[in-house]
Amino acid sequence: MRRRIRDHGLSIAFLIIFFLALAGQSIVGLAYTNEQLEQHRQPTLGYLEYVTSSDFIVDVAENWQSEFLQFFLFILATVWLVQRGSPESKKPGDEGVGSDSDQLVGEYARSDSPSWARVRGVRLWVYSNSLLLVMGAVFVLSWLAQSLAGRIVANEENTQHGYPPLTWWEYVGSAEFWNRTLQNWQSEFLAVGAMVVFSIYLRQRGSNESKPVGVPHHTSSVESE
Repeated sequence: MRRRIRDHGLSIAFLIIFFLALAGQSIVGLAYTNEQLEQHRQPTLGYLEYVTSSDFIVDVAENWQSEFLQFFLFILATVWLVQRGSPESKKPGDEGVGSDSDQLVGEYARSDSPSWARVRGVRLWVYSNSLLLVMGAVFVLSWLAQSLAGRIVANEENTQHGYPPLTWWEYVGSAEFWNRTLQNWQSEFLAVGAMVVFSIYLRQRGSNESKPVGVPHHTSSVESE
C-alpha cells in the first residue's frame, strides 16, 4: 500500500487538494449566498440545496471549462509550435505528429505497448489523439453546463427585477456571459504563456517541469538528455 501511494503520489495529492478546495468553495459560497438572501429578506438555503443549485454549478463549471480549454489548446499547440529553451516544448525541428517509429505504433510498437497502439485504422487514430479528445470533450461539457446553469441564474435575477427571461441563445450571446467567460480564459492563457517563457530562464531543482539547473537557457531539457 505504501509503495502504491508513493507511485501515485502526484495524482493522489492533487485529488485531495481538489476536493478540499471544492469543499471550501461550497462552504464559503453557501455563507455568501445566505448573506445575500438575508439582506433581501428571503429564506436561506441548506448545504445540499446550495450544492445542487444553479449558482454553485455555474461557478464550478465556469472554472472547469477554462482550465480544460487551456490544456486542450496547449496540447494542440505543442504538436506544431516550439519554444527554444523551454522544457514545455519540443526542440526546434521536431514539429509535427512524429513518425510511427518515433511514436512506437503499428509494427514499431513494443510488446508492452497499449493494445490500441499496435493496431491500425480508427482505433489507432482515436488512441493517438485520445488526450486531446478527452480534454476537448470535458471543456465542451463544462462550457455547456456553465451556459445552462448561468441562464437559470440570470433569469432568476431578471424575474426579481421585472425583466423578461432570456432564451439560451440570448444568454450565451450576452455581454454578461462573455464577460465571465473571458475573465477566466485570459488568466489561463497568461499562466501557460508565463510558464513557457519563465521556464527558459528560471529553474526549480528536482521538478520535472524545469530544466536541470546548469543547462544553458537556449537548450531545452530534451536537447540536454
